[in-house]
Amino acid sequence: MRITEMRVFVSMGMLMASLLASGTVASETNPQFGPDNPFYAPSALPFQAPPFDKIKDADYQPAIEAGMAQQREEVRAIADNPAPPTFENTFVALEKSGQLFNRVMNVFNGVTNANLNPVLDKVQEEEAPKLAAHQDAIFLDPKLFRRVEAIYKDRESLKLDPESLRLVDYYYKLFVHSGANLSNADKVELKKLNEEESTLSTAFITKLQAATKAGAYITTDKNTLAGLSETRLQGAAEAAKNRKVDGYVIPLQNTTQQPDLASLSQRSTRQTIFENSWNRTERGGPDDTRDIVSRLAQIRAQKGKLLGFPTYAAWRLEDQMAKTPEAAIKFMDALVPGSTGNAAAEGKDIQAVIDAQHGGFSLQPGDWEFYSEQVRKAKYDLNEEQIKPYFELNNVLQNGVFYAANQLYGITFKERHDLPVYHPDVRVFDVFDSDGKQLALWYCDYFKRDNKNGGAWMDIFVNESKLLGTIPVVYNVANFSKPAPGQPALLTFSDVTTMFHEFGHALHGMFADSVYPALSGTQVPRDFVEFPSQFNEHWATYPAVFDHYAKHYQTGAAMPPELVAKLKKSEKFNQGYMLTEVLEAAELDMQWHTLSASAPLQKPDEFEVKALKGKQLWLSAVPPRYRSSYFAHIWGGGYAAGYYAYLWSEMLDDAAFQWFEDHGGLTRANGDRFRRMVLSRGNTEDLGKMYTAWLGGEPSTKPMLKYRGLLPEGNSK
Repeated sequence: MRITEMRVFVSMGMLMASLLASGTVASETNPQFGPDNPFYAPSALPFQAPPFDKIKDADYQPAIEAGMAQQREEVRAIADNPAPPTFENTFVALEKSGQLFNRVMNVFNGVTNANLNPVLDKVQEEEAPKLAAHQDAIFLDPKLFRRVEAIYKDRESLKLDPESLRLVDYYYKLFVHSGANLSNADKVELKKLNEEESTLSTAFITKLQAATKAGAYITTDKNTLAGLSETRLQGAAEAAKNRKVDGYVIPLQNTTQQPDLASLSQRSTRQTIFENSWNRTERGGPDDTRDIVSRLAQIRAQKGKLLGFPTYAAWRLEDQMAKTPEAAIKFMDALVPGSTGNAAAEGKDIQAVIDAQHGGFSLQPGDWEFYSEQVRKAKYDLNEEQIKPYFELNNVLQNGVFYAANQLYGITFKERHDLPVYHPDVRVFDVFDSDGKQLALWYCDYFKRDNKNGGAWMDIFVNESKLLGTIPVVYNVANFSKPAPGQPALLTFSDVTTMFHEFGHALHGMFADSVYPALSGTQVPRDFVEFPSQFNEHWATYPAVFDHYAKHYQTGAAMPPELVAKLKKSEKFNQGYMLTEVLEAAELDMQWHTLSASAPLQKPDEFEVKALKGKQLWLSAVPPRYRSSYFAHIWGGGYAAGYYAYLWSEMLDDAAFQWFEDHGGLTRANGDRFRRMVLSRGNTEDLGKMYTAWLGGEPSTKPMLKYRGLLPEGNSK
């Protein structure tokens, strides 16, 4: 798949990414919080890495509460400062505030997303409305905003350096965007909407995780799993053992389609697994999310109107690269005809296989993966099981992901075992720059667990900042199938691409070279943040990189040239389907978030059918990548009115890779230039200008369509 995804869970710690500094907080702030709490002071571990061996579940809530109280005191001191507002006593002071809050929230977000338990789930539920109120207390403070506004209006005369000037612009627009100019009555209403939205978003994620776990396919009849490899069967047996049930467990991934559908030969099993996925949150009962979805859409529409915009999407995209929902929709709409046309042709090829086998049925979504795999085998003589032995996880990591980064940027990696982790599956690496200096710490947590959110993502435990003297502590999380004990972790090529993708985000964080943490690393708009990650995917198939890691896990032999050729030839296979499922999800997201404030509560099932039909995207055999009722990106993951960003960023990343190809490919000169002009810059300058200055012009959609194999013949440039 050309797009792999990062889940970002928005919190005050992300919106106020600058709120990290050293120091301690008086225990009087919260009588339950004192020096015994591991969050009380900055971690004594290297680079302030989290002391997971000392952190107990009971430590989080007191630290969160104390952190909010401390930050309110710090911000109040800034707002009440009798001295005239200056850049130092307002903006730099804001950047240095909130150290405890950010310290605990960075860890809390990481653990609750990847290793949730009932205790932490309860803390999430209780703190969600408080966190929303905490954010509002800062951004809706009139005295604080007057100081920010005064400096903003006088900014051109202050002789600030470009990054400081950018910080002034960033904060002012963030305050205005958050409602600082509203009347007092409207601020009260906005606070209510924000609190309810935060509470419902947290409830959505909790319900979705429970529904996804409950939707697993469980069987004691091995025959129903015919077609799975022996290694995969062992993994399913291990999953059953972990759940303390007999037989085999096939857990659900976060997407509509499930990877095992490509192998399972019994149609009844495939249909059951697909229905479990499709209906996971629509079965009635406590884990049904449809009422939450309806109300969240309504709240956001009302919020958009309150903030002076016709829709929530119009408000949300104001500070993104696309600027308006109309621009994002126009961009997506232009992709629909080619995408659906190719998907329809792919469906005909699949139906021909079904008919040739006297199947006696019309292609359904649960059949697509199984029969498309047969079409792929027939067209390219390629079987997924043929290639997996060449993609052992650690080898892909060391000789693929790390190797590409070394060749491009000169960085090196060394695993360390002395730092505590939140789960035994987690690994930690020192990252060294080309001069041998420590650049970052990087954690990875690759295997699926029932208490882990679906998908794959990157985030930080510690943000980079010259002002605060911190280097990045970054992590990647994924949901690869965990092998049985003693067995190798063999990956699909989609998994390999995911590793490269998420490491692209990690590089964006590691290379951060900013003074101010609010502008550091991945603190950029949604429709730019996916650009470095999707760009990094290209190196997974770049010959010099691919040949370095695609080695058989038993013999060490390179993948045979004929198999490599088949794999690379098949890269463009099924691209109509893959682009269409993403377009469907992106258009659904935008349709939900362009509802007017006066629109009544919607029925999600009816709404999504109408929305997709209106965009000529209702294809019976091609379901959206996420259905409305389990679309975690937009209801609980910060991508509301922003899922189009994956496609927008794909345009940027493919144009960027075309530049690399035109300028010598995988070279240190190219990598260092990209790092210097893009990856290290974070949000310290206008992103559109940054990109075009590096590229040497405006991006085109042609490279995007070229790499997907969707350009008309004779139009490949």
